[in-house]
Amino acid sequence: MSEFFKKSLDIHKYLRGKWGIKSKVPLQNRDDLSVAYTPGVAAVSNHIAKDKNSSYLYTMKGNSVAIVSDGSAVLGLGDIGPEAALPVMEGKAILFKEFADIDGVPLVIDAESVEEIVTTVKTIAPTFGGINLEDIAAPKCFEIEEALQDIGIPVFHDDQHGTAIVLLAALINACKVTGKNIEELKVVINGAGAAGTAIAKLLRCVGHDEAACIPVEDVLVCDSKGIISPDRDNLNHEKKKILAYTNRHNRNGDLRDALRDADVFIGVSKGNLLNGDDIKLMNDEPIILAMANPIPEIMPDEAKAAGASVVGTGRSDFPNQVNNVLAFPGIFRGALEARATRITEAMKIAAAHALANAVNHISADHVLPDPLNRNVAQKVAEAVREQAIKDNVQRPL
Repeated sequence: MSEFFKKSLDIHKYLRGKWGIKSKVPLQNRDDLSVAYTPGVAAVSNHIAKDKNSSYLYTMKGNSVAIVSDGSAVLGLGDIGPEAALPVMEGKAILFKEFADIDGVPLVIDAESVEEIVTTVKTIAPTFGGINLEDIAAPKCFEIEEALQDIGIPVFHDDQHGTAIVLLAALINACKVTGKNIEELKVVINGAGAAGTAIAKLLRCVGHDEAACIPVEDVLVCDSKGIISPDRDNLNHEKKKILAYTNRHNRNGDLRDALRDADVFIGVSKGNLLNGDDIKLMNDEPIILAMANPIPEIMPDEAKAAGASVVGTGRSDFPNQVNNVLAFPGIFRGALEARATRITEAMKIAAAHALANAVNHISADHVLPDPLNRNVAQKVAEAVREQAIKDNVQRPL
């Protein structure tokens, strides 16, 4: 791990970051200057003034996404501030470009309140075709995303929905490997933040049409104090809301209690929480998706030795990497191609199924595509674009 840390520090310092701007037009002579800038650009501005939608055709707007963060929940590092979040947002931008040919623009903002962030995003929205919210702490991230759903362009908090979409795709294929029925799954999620909450909602089809979304039997969400249950008196507002769609049998106890007779463990918390004895509490051939980084909640070899059938992590050096790069480039590519005004719940489900279907030869070590597979984003984009049209959320082309 330390080798990658040193290499990353060296290359970031040498290149002064990873992201830059490159002109699409030549600037070799006065004619070039007159076309790209004044006087020629006035014709473009006048055209857009008469039809704002034409900005999608005549400017960067139609192929650009702002990557917005306040730096309050960066990776596993916590609230480290906007400047420290910038290299992560730059990384996101180059992934957008590499996998979906989208111009991602990193924007870190020095703002703490929900109102400040919402106002800032609304102010910059005319420049972009979409907004990717990133590394914003819960519960603030929920309020911000909800407040921005009607600004006329897609707003998507990747830490929530990107993670949930890739997770669902992995679970769909893991059920094919194990022979388990997704509707009968008992799922334990450890971590009640942005990702854990979004995963729980998606697996229980909260806000989704069940014709497209098949809910699992039950989900138990655990935080550092154990199972989130109605008997606890230390729950904040967001955790109380989780109870509307989880813990159907009002179970209490700690994480080990939650694992008894469970089919699936999903970790979005911290490393080294589980051992082989914990896995043995679960039903036969459990599915373990331990996504804490850089150290998973349990290492794959230990989980498999204890009987796990399918194991995934957030790391690239183990099979079944649950990596958001499998989702967000294709989702935004599809949304931009449809000129969608929002990303609907059905579009998220379509993305998950497209991702699951992108695996050609499903096996215990291959329930997700390789994150470096350049074809995945286009398959996800096609599904998302088609669903946007069905959902009637596209602007006139």
